[in-house]
Amino acid sequence: MPGNKKDNVTIIYTPWSNLKKDGSMATGQVSFHDNKKVKKILVPTRINAIINRLNKTKVEKFPDFAAERDEILKAKSKKNQASVQARKKEEARIAKERRELKYQKEHAYDDVFTEEALEANSNQNRDEDYLSDFM
Repeated sequence: MPGNKKDNVTIIYTPWSNLKKDGSMATGQVSFHDNKKVKKILVPTRINAIINRLNKTKVEKFPDFAAERDEILKAKSKKNQASVQARKKEEARIAKERRELKYQKEHAYDDVFTEEALEANSNQNRDEDYLSDFM
């Protein structure tokens, strides 16, 4: 890094959301959306102790973006499948309840209209003087 070996280097701190990059800019060139968020610090001389501490904590990552994307898509797919399965299960439960209610409505009077109940209430087998018992 050429800036590491020079004196009188200006270091610029800003949030990444403040960085502005256009296609018309040269490679390595950036600008800022809001200049108030930019903090500039001048380092007059190179301090090896600071550089060494920074190098000890430096972490370089080389992520596999395709694999990460595949994992995210698999997770979304599993979530969608789970929601579809839950919805189908709920629909099946509701359909079963509706079938049971329909059966209950159709067969509500099955116990009332048995042969025994019909014979007990029938006028065919009455006594001839049933009206005299009335009063």
